Amino acid sequence: MRAAADERWCEKVTVEFRNTGGSPARSGTVTFATHIIGGLGIDWATRESTAPLPAPVDAGAARKKTYTVCVDAWRVPLGMHIETRDVTAVWK
Repeated sequence: MRAAADERWCEKVTVEFRNTGGSPARSGTVTFATHIIGGLGIDWATRESTAPLPAPVDAGAARKKTYTVCVDAWRVPLGMHIETRDVTAVWK
């Protein structure tokens, strides 16, 4: 789920992480692919950023976390916005 943040170069992204394995996930990384979208809807660039996963997550459990995802302000001129379209996670 995505929601606007206070600046046009940031947004709040809520992700639910579900551990379907048989043991607790103790750590990991989430990667966000954030697209910079022009005023006419053209996708100008994609920037990746990472953050730690909300660990530990017990086997069979789920956990939601809201991240504030931002790109450099200069990359998003007036009239443009961002959209985080892809989220991947790696558990350890």
